[in-house]
Amino acid sequence: MAYLLHIESTSTVCSVAISKDAELLSLKELNNGYTHAENLHVFIEQVLRESNLKADDLNAVSVSSGPGSYTGLRIGFSAAKGLAFALNIPLITVDTLKALTMNAIQQHNTDAVFIPFMDARRMEVYCAAYDQKLNEVLPVQALVLNEESIKAFELNKPLYFFGDGMPKAKEILQQLPQAHFIEGITASATGMIQMALEKYNVKDFADVAYSEPNYLKEFFFHTAKK
Repeated sequence: MAYLLHIESTSTVCSVAISKDAELLSLKELNNGYTHAENLHVFIEQVLRESNLKADDLNAVSVSSGPGSYTGLRIGFSAAKGLAFALNIPLITVDTLKALTMNAIQQHNTDAVFIPFMDARRMEVYCAAYDQKLNEVLPVQALVLNEESIKAFELNKPLYFFGDGMPKAKEILQQLPQAHFIEGITASATGMIQMALEKYNVKDFADVAYSEPNYLKEFFFHTAKK
């Protein structure tokens, strides 16, 4: 039996869950802008209390590894690594787009290509493509959406698009005859549970000292004009 804590902070959703093996025990999440700094540690305390657990009862902590918000990733990784170090438990990293896709497959388990879109900037998204069993069809990438770039999704199967970057892309994606759209799929710690457990069972752990998020592209600091 394994008690795992899961942290998702890659988007505007701040989400924390505790699972016992594959069973969800408690979930706290809020999609209200980038409130991770204020809410993440509060949510961790709440899910522990609701699960009747102490931090010392945890067997591992998993964190959504990106791509996504630079600041959100830093906050999530700092919290996860701090807990793993302080409690001397393993750190598990879970691919954000795969976890997002897991949420979609749980709702629409059909023979199709699942394509998560995470909002980046302007008409850019972080995306990938997976089959029904989460095998990679197209690799993770930062994609600028236009009529040329969406040709990469011209595949001979139904296409299911979802995620917080999907609404702004919907108009151009409707040009694809196989396109379907799943509303309401957002990043959540619940999508991390199965993949984190699988990694835990085979001891596929990240280095607590040196692991870093998958930012996917360089982050630029902007200085205010004087």
